[in-house]
Amino acid sequence: MVTAFVMIQTATDSIPESAQQISEIEGIREVYSVAGDWDLIAIAHVHKHEDLAEVIANKLSKIPGVKATQTHIAFRAYSTHDLDAAFSLDLGD
Repeated sequence: MVTAFVMIQTATDSIPESAQQISEIEGIREVYSVAGDWDLIAIAHVHKHEDLAEVIANKLSKIPGVKATQTHIAFRAYSTHDLDAAFSLDLGD
């Protein structure tokens, strides 16, 4: 599985509508409105890298109001839960 974080700039007056449409795309797990340089951040979760082209370039980028995107592909996930499990198995030393 491939996880990607997609930063999205939208037209100011269409943030909620764009977010709703983005959230309905298959392969998009979550969409957040955020403060800062970007208006929205979407989390994509797809089976293979090629699927990102379909989700981001062919669907998300074509939603009315979307002006720009920047995609960051995740290499590895870290969480407190994962780290606690590793240390309980003595994998931390």
